Amino acid sequence: MIEAAFVSARLASHHDRSKFTCGVEPLDRYFRQQATQDIRRRIANCFVLVEASTGNVAGYHTLSASSLFLADLPEEQVKRLPRYPIVPTVLLGRLAVATAYQGRGLGEFILADAVDRAARADIGAFALVADPKDEQARRFYLKYGFTELPTLERRLYVPIDSILGTLRTLGNR
Repeated sequence: MIEAAFVSARLASHHDRSKFTCGVEPLDRYFRQQATQDIRRRIANCFVLVEASTGNVAGYHTLSASSLFLADLPEEQVKRLPRYPIVPTVLLGRLAVATAYQGRGLGEFILADAVDRAARADIGAFALVADPKDEQARRFYLKYGFTELPTLERRLYVPIDSILGTLRTLGNR
């Protein structure tokens, strides 16, 4: 069971980032060199998935405040929203699983953690947005109900209520 073997936590100084590698150099470099600067500057928060038995960082994700113009959303979505020009969202800026832990479903677990944190936040947010770095990442997000925004290249979104239902269904398999 993933929940028992891993713990999700806010990135802290005792987490060893020096050897983290997921196979995507920009994600590795960000985690090793820039994540704490973004936290300190209040640009993003970084959360790690740590293997309970070893303390090794198995993966991470970042969250920050973001927004979408109402005009960028599909018409069927706009009909259900207030007519504010901008709707609040949470940006899932980065999501990575260390190479040694890939193929074990941890990406889904990290995504579920990000969604849970976004849903529990004390600020309003309509959707989770992501900017996948490559086609593999794009397919991963699409698998969980993210939708492409026709007016924004590479930006995907999913209403938080929608993905909460999807992840609950997956958890009950």
